[in-house]
Amino acid sequence: MSGGSQLENANPVIFQRSGERQLTAADEDEDVHDPIDDREIFDLIRSISDPEHPLSLEELNVVEQVRVQVNDAESTVSVEFTPTIPHCSMATLIGLSIKVKLLRSLPNRFKIDVHITPGTHASEAAVNKQLADKERVAAALENSSLLEVVNQCLTTRSV
Repeated sequence: MSGGSQLENANPVIFQRSGERQLTAADEDEDVHDPIDDREIFDLIRSISDPEHPLSLEELNVVEQVRVQVNDAESTVSVEFTPTIPHCSMATLIGLSIKVKLLRSLPNRFKIDVHITPGTHASEAAVNKQLADKERVAAALENSSLLEVVNQCLTTRSV
């Protein structure tokens, strides 16, 4: 959603999507305690749309399962994401989209940390500070225009 301006990364490298997770009988049994794991979190965020391209964050390699850490017992989730270019102006919006998806999808007991993969963005510290600040995130989500863009990123598209 670059507002008619030229794309920052007009020809991104597109990566192969990973296969769907195979569900077992235990996964579908409501009587079995099923701790949340890194693959479950990855499955929640992999199909988020990039704000500038008609591609998913997984297809752009912005999110990878190896960069998701979950500790179900301690109720923590940590997601590192890697912008496609070091000066990506959409990095905060991408991080916000990931955070909102997880806030909407996970039980309230989880503490969610979303941050840029170290060394991959010119404004890494500033973006991480914004994403870690609950008040800034809440204020961003009160902005109807910004919330509309986030919701568009979260809308599932056909693959």
